[in-house]
Amino acid sequence: MTTQLTPTPVASPLVSPGSGFAAAAGRWAGALAGAIAIFSVLLLAKGADPLATLGDMVVSMTTGASLEQIVIKAAPFVLAAMAVVLPARAGLANVGGEGQVIIGAVAGAGVGLVVSGPAALPLMLVAGALGGALWAGLAVALRVTVGVNEAVTTLLLNYVALDVMLYLIYEPWKDANGSGQPATPPLAIEQRLPLLGGTAVHAGIILALLAAAAVWLTLRHTAFGFRLAVTGGNPEAARRAGLPVARLLLTAMLLGGALAGLAGVIHLAGIEFKLRPGLTTNIGYIAFLAAWLARHNPLPAVAAAFMLAAITVGGDSLQLDSGLPAATVNVLMALILLAVLGWTAKRSPS
Repeated sequence: MTTQLTPTPVASPLVSPGSGFAAAAGRWAGALAGAIAIFSVLLLAKGADPLATLGDMVVSMTTGASLEQIVIKAAPFVLAAMAVVLPARAGLANVGGEGQVIIGAVAGAGVGLVVSGPAALPLMLVAGALGGALWAGLAVALRVTVGVNEAVTTLLLNYVALDVMLYLIYEPWKDANGSGQPATPPLAIEQRLPLLGGTAVHAGIILALLAAAAVWLTLRHTAFGFRLAVTGGNPEAARRAGLPVARLLLTAMLLGGALAGLAGVIHLAGIEFKLRPGLTTNIGYIAFLAAWLARHNPLPAVAAAFMLAAITVGGDSLQLDSGLPAATVNVLMALILLAVLGWTAKRSPS
């Protein structure tokens, strides 16, 4: 007799069935207020006026150019966040988004060096996704064959990916006609993502939102998504139910790596146009925070990615207008993450 497995509804991180939407929204508001209060104390310690500093930060986010920059930055954040969300449903911790983003950009740039014309951009996008998938595949292969924790291997592979890119831009791929700085030749016009309307926003944001919608549909409405949830909830029970656990883990991580690699190509072809040191500006790590803020739920992760993109753009005013260190915005992000995860967590009844 075959036991029929039925999916268990997953509650949204924003709405707790026991306390209702108002209580959940209140917890989120309290968590954010607490994070801002602690950040204000740190600003005072640095000799800055919290009200003026935060006010300048908010104002800097609301100009037309800043709003466009928020959307531009959110595009790779959304994709790289999905690269964390999808494997997490299978119980995998993909901390290697940064490395997968880098390898995706490297693969895309490599295709751009040898392919020109209308076919170049589509091939770059495919190469980036394949590069990110293969990079993530190294970690999950070690997980399913010898049991090495993927959180460790994906994190360490970030540094290897960076070294690979630095070698290429300092040696074989360095622009011989450039200024002498380590960088590849700039992408040709046909190798760049088109802009939307008369704005600076590129078409990568459309790809990112479509990918997020696809991840949501996959996890919520497909048998594959249900199998991932069963595997992530109890791998041993999944094995006894006849599910191919190793194959599911491998597929989830490969898809996650492909999304991160795609983020790298979008960042390259949409805004950077060449490989250089500091290319990704911590895209993978910020996206990891976005996924955790949303407790690995796809649609809330999109909102978290846009929020962190806004903080990143607004954070420029902390350095320019208030004379604070550039890393100050990272402190604010960390405080928000800790506050949201700590103060909105579900409490078991005493």
